[in-house]
Amino acid sequence: MAELLLTTAEKLENFRQKSAKIEAMGGPKMVEKQKSMGKLTARESIDLLFDKGTFVEIDKFVTHHSTFFGMDKKEVPADAVVCGYGKVNGRTVFVFSQDFTSMGGSMGEWQANKICKMQEMAMAMGAPIVGFNDSGGARIQEGMYSLSGYGKIFFRNTRASGVVPQITCIMGPTAGGAVYSPAIMDFILMVKGTGQMYITGPDVIKAATGEIITHEELGGAVTHTKISGNAHWACDNDEECIATVKELLSYLPQSNREKPPVIDCNDPIDRMEEKLNTFIPDSSNRVFNMRNLIKLVVDNGEILEVAKDYAPNILTLFARMNGQTVGIIANQPQMMSGCLDVNCSDKAARHIRFCDCFNIPILTFVDVPGFLPGKGQEWSGIIRHGAKMLYAYAEATVPKITIIVRKAYGGSYMAMCSKDMGPDMVIAWPTAQIAVMGAEGAANIVFRKEIAAAEDPDAKRTELIKEYDATFNNPYIAAAKGHIDCVIEPKQTRPTIISALEAFKDKVDKLPWKKHGNIPL
Repeated sequence: MAELLLTTAEKLENFRQKSAKIEAMGGPKMVEKQKSMGKLTARESIDLLFDKGTFVEIDKFVTHHSTFFGMDKKEVPADAVVCGYGKVNGRTVFVFSQDFTSMGGSMGEWQANKICKMQEMAMAMGAPIVGFNDSGGARIQEGMYSLSGYGKIFFRNTRASGVVPQITCIMGPTAGGAVYSPAIMDFILMVKGTGQMYITGPDVIKAATGEIITHEELGGAVTHTKISGNAHWACDNDEECIATVKELLSYLPQSNREKPPVIDCNDPIDRMEEKLNTFIPDSSNRVFNMRNLIKLVVDNGEILEVAKDYAPNILTLFARMNGQTVGIIANQPQMMSGCLDVNCSDKAARHIRFCDCFNIPILTFVDVPGFLPGKGQEWSGIIRHGAKMLYAYAEATVPKITIIVRKAYGGSYMAMCSKDMGPDMVIAWPTAQIAVMGAEGAANIVFRKEIAAAEDPDAKRTELIKEYDATFNNPYIAAAKGHIDCVIEPKQTRPTIISALEAFKDKVDKLPWKKHGNIPL
């Protein structure tokens, strides 16, 4: 009887052919179409993310099991998603990358199962997960099975929140239910021109409301990084997007079980920055660039700004001090005088909570004149949104250091991590002004009778404003009552912060037992 079994060589050749067919994704024609749009393929994105030769693909041979609408005759390589793990700058990262060349990257039951497996592996191993989203949405031919897949992913996104960093890159269309997985994750990066997110597309909007709008205007990178605040970075192309992911990962720990990596620092820890002594303008009404101030303090002037274009009246950054990652919250006097409003309160609270999740010390640089006044803010819920900052700071148990460089007025003073909100160290510059309100407003209220009775009310008002300013608009009354831990020359800021970080690095601050708090959402 003739031997029917395949030889080992034949089996190997069979494997190579099957593997090559899957790696070809949707075929040369679809791959070329993807590239013609300036987009990387799912596999090219993975190759660019991981250290060379470290990527291991999981579930390569998984495909759909659907038989509806002719699906039993349709092959979808890897069920339109590439999953696995590898090393990014020597550290393990898990990934899923949707393949738009294969049936538009549509979400089916088994694509979802593959992504869920990556999420579970990432949580079990304590490693970040990165997603490359490029999908036409739910696979209609699979009906509720595709919708169920989304639900499974959302559930695991939520369970992974605060356990491992979750980063998503919107490299192509992401519509309908597909938007909610990125929204639950920690950071969203979008590619201009090709990455879009929206619940309902332009065609549906036109049919429902008559409104005409383009895909990019409705849900493009600029829209979501500048107007909605749904995304954190708008990148010019896929390559820049992936480079930003790698930079972001370099600041983060692998999971909530460890601290961020510490890198070698060649910036002297005792560096005195003389420029800081003259950085604050003499007039409290003049602005300065807080971003430039921070660059003079942190290691080598290097920062990674999060959500730069959204709510620019507050800065949210990652940087390093003596090689150690820190998260920074800072008022930006150049924008709206650094006032707190609805949007910046949300932006800051989210950054504070992320840093606290992942053991990243928080530095707060303060120059805040107050909450933005007006019925628009009140009707938009500034009370509730401002309370998010208060809640986030009070809840955070990581080392917290506050540096008051100029104005710290009223309720906004507390919202920027005043001493009563639990910071470990509050540092003030001699230029700090800690009061209920500015000198002019305070004098007009406190001395209104004297001003009204004066022969020259304007001259009297000017005199009393100066008197109030000299008496209260300084750090010394607060320091006398222990609300300021130390007043320093501005040039001493870097060594003072580094010393404090070293002192509080092993801080233990346990919250009362609870299932979880109820942040004022």
